[in-house]
Amino acid sequence: MSVKIRLARHGAKKRPFYRIVVADGECRRDGRFLEVVGTYNPLTDPAQVTVKGDRVQYWVGQGATPTDTVKNLLKKQGISKTAAA
Repeated sequence: MSVKIRLARHGAKKRPFYRIVVADGECRRDGRFLEVVGTYNPLTDPAQVTVKGDRVQYWVGQGATPTDTVKNLLKKQGISKTAAA
């Protein structure tokens, strides 16, 4: 079981809102997840990102790998490089 930190899309049609979730790599994009560790709203100017940094670092320590998009969001939030690597 490979655990990933990725985006799950919510919101209405053409009004996306994303949750940053920790999920099994085999589950669907909006399917079952282990924990919500943040949110991302691309519609606001500037885009609004909230992240629970301690939980992200915990999951990375447990072997979870962030996707490229989540890695970029974490880097912009200033989460340590160990969490974004």
